[in-house]
Amino acid sequence: MSGRGSGGKAKAKPNRAQIILVYNSLVGAGAPLYLTAVLDYLAAEVLELVGNAALDNKRTRIILLHLLLAIRNEDELNKLLSGVTIAQGDVLPNI
Repeated sequence: MSGRGSGGKAKAKPNRAQIILVYNSLVGAGAPLYLTAVLDYLAAEVLELVGNAALDNKRTRIILLHLLLAIRNEDELNKLLSGVTIAQGDVLPNI
């Protein structure tokens, strides 16, 4: 009476390595290239908006406030990054 139930045969649990290696059949060969292209596009889009925000504030260097202003003023980026907190981003001016 060890408290193990009906005393049946013990079932083997899959270890972590067996569970993690299943994804390779789901990811295609072109997925890394596609992901790279998407990230490149997003970085270029954000950088252009941040540069415009810096120029609007008559600055030549980009600071985190400009990043915050660019993201929060663009509807699609604001929706995409709504849960992101930007450190030292200050607050949005309420104008």
